[in-house]
Amino acid sequence: MKKQIRRVIFGYRTKLGKRFDIILMIAISLSVIVVILDSDKEIDQKYGSILHIAEWIFTILFTIEYGLRIYSAPHRRKYIFSFMGIVDLLSIIPTYFLLLPSNVTIHVLSDIRIIRLVRVFRILKLTPYLKGSHTMQIALKSSRPKIVVFLLSIMIMVTVLGSLMYVIEGQGNGFENIPKSIYWAIVTLTTVGYGNVIPVTAIGQFISAFIMILGYAIIAVPTGIVSAEFARNKKEYSEENNIEKTIKSIENKLKEIENKIDKFNYFYLYLMISICPILL
Repeated sequence: MKKQIRRVIFGYRTKLGKRFDIILMIAISLSVIVVILDSDKEIDQKYGSILHIAEWIFTILFTIEYGLRIYSAPHRRKYIFSFMGIVDLLSIIPTYFLLLPSNVTIHVLSDIRIIRLVRVFRILKLTPYLKGSHTMQIALKSSRPKIVVFLLSIMIMVTVLGSLMYVIEGQGNGFENIPKSIYWAIVTLTTVGYGNVIPVTAIGQFISAFIMILGYAIIAVPTGIVSAEFARNKKEYSEENNIEKTIKSIENKLKEIENKIDKFNYFYLYLMISICPILL
């Protein structure tokens, strides 16, 4: 019984497994639509009761599915603490929070149900095609020391420039304190803009222009670091592939030589068997 449930829930090659995946994908899509509609106050006022009933139906179905996955999983602890196992749990827990006494925080947490959409990756079997994300993780991990140094440099720069703007402009021009001035410097450096506070003095405007120009130059730095790591990892990967191909070609040639030697040995043995009676 457990093996049959495992084939249906975790498998996708059987007909029942494919049907289960299709039904589950439809249920996930509909539940996400319900969560999205539930966030609209006007729709919630008109159709709130219907949406809540539908949400509970989906939650109960997903709870049963989660229980069956734990029951039929070959390694239960491994599934429970895996990424998709945590996603499955987070997709059902928020709805049960609604049973607790009314609280704003709890109702906000209930919107985490939208994470159900992540489960589509399992259904569509897209996990093998997500190797690009693994490559990105390797590149980011390799470039981590450089990025940390870069971020520390930015933090020091923003702190110095923000404090300088506080001294130059003062509280009368909107720079009320150093933390707000540092926030202004961060927003200006990232080219987002901070319309509520504008430098008035000539020196302040010059520093502001310098920060904005510096922001465009700084954006390219982490991109270059990560791109260089991508190129290096790709080169190493291609070199490893070339080595593997060379080893495989050598192994194939050795097999061919062994086959030829075996054929020669068989021929020599046949020849000796044929000649021996004649000599005798």
